Amino acid sequence: MLGIIVSLLAGICMSFQGVFNTRLGEKIGLWETNVIVQASGLIITIIAVCILGNGGFKNIKNCNKLYLLGGVLGVIIIYTVMQGIKSLGPTCSISIILVAQLTTAALIDAFGLFDTTQVKFGVTKIIGVIIMIIGILIFKYKY
Repeated sequence: MLGIIVSLLAGICMSFQGVFNTRLGEKIGLWETNVIVQASGLIITIIAVCILGNGGFKNIKNCNKLYLLGGVLGVIIIYTVMQGIKSLGPTCSISIILVAQLTTAALIDAFGLFDTTQVKFGVTKIIGVIIMIIGILIFKYKY
C-alpha cells in the first residue's frame, strides 16, 4: 500500500513541478529555472541527509558509475518537461511522458537491465500501452 501512496504522490508532484517550472521559466528563463530547481532540491536533500540519512557516501566506490548520471538525467528531465508543457500543455505533455515512462520501465523490466529483476512484458502490457497511446490521440484530436 505504501508503494501505491508514494507513487501517487510522485505523479502528483511531477505534474505540479512541470507546470511550476514552465511558468517560472517563462518569467526568468529555462536554464535559470533549472538552476533554481536543482539548487533548492540540493538544499532540501542536504537537510534530509542530515536528519534522516542512514547510508554512507564512502560506499559510492562500489557503485556502477553509470548510476551517477541521475543528476544529469534530472537536468534533461526538467528541460524536456518544461518544453513539452510549453508546446503541448500539461495534460497532453504529461500523458506522453507517462507512456514513455511506462514503456521504458517495461523494457527495463523485460530485459532485467540495471540490476533489476527480469519481469515478462507480455501481450496484455503491450495492449495497455497501445490503449494509452490511443487515449492521447483521442484527447488531442480536434474536430
